[in-house]
Amino acid sequence: MEQYQTILTEFSNQVLLVTMNRIERHNALNSVLNHELGKAISDASNQDVNAIVITGAGEKAFCAGGDMLEMSGIEAIETGLPPQAERLNGITELGQTSIPTIAAVNGYCYGGGARLAIGCDIRIASSSATFRLPGAEYGLVVAASTLPRLVGAAKAKEWILTGQRVDAEEALRWGLVNSVSDPSDLLADALRMATTIASNSKAAVENSKRIIDMATLSEEADTSEVSINKELRGSPEQAERFRSATRKVTGR
Repeated sequence: MEQYQTILTEFSNQVLLVTMNRIERHNALNSVLNHELGKAISDASNQDVNAIVITGAGEKAFCAGGDMLEMSGIEAIETGLPPQAERLNGITELGQTSIPTIAAVNGYCYGGGARLAIGCDIRIASSSATFRLPGAEYGLVVAASTLPRLVGAAKAKEWILTGQRVDAEEALRWGLVNSVSDPSDLLADALRMATTIASNSKAAVENSKRIIDMATLSEEADTSEVSINKELRGSPEQAERFRSATRKVTGR
């Protein structure tokens, strides 16, 4: 398997385990992690991978969202990336892969991290996991095109418009996660499910996934969310909201 800076990969029983590995930043998505995650998902299509499990290193966080220090310009984008036009996006690649994906959510799952988990086919949460979609606070639209198919329109509006925190049990009640595991069992439970999926007919599994997505996902809504965020990002209000949030979270 390829060596990466910000993710760890393991392969066994036709299951690829991808671990986001920026523990010091609660596995926040910076440019390198976002690209490497996208590359690992994209490359899996050309390998003997029948299921993918995504988790975060450590016990505190699956992914705390976008790296606020990088996004606010306080820290420069790390070197070693390909040209902008050749960079991959983890969430985009997740939405395009035909391979079934499972998020093993082991702690904070906020913002872009929550969007990443929602983009997976199945979510298994640790009992200590918490979810939050603070996009409205930051002046952005996050997961409005994808969360409603899991929890319904009214609950999606409540969570997205308020930015409230949601614990694992509430996430389970509303269908955001498929099941809740003890923290010590989380990864084993996710890998067990992934191994079962990987043992079934690859063609039947991938086509089942495709048809379910056709029945429940709106490409138009997803495209509109991306387009709206391009307009919102960098506007005076959004920039000020993001700077304020960055100071609150990082003290910088």
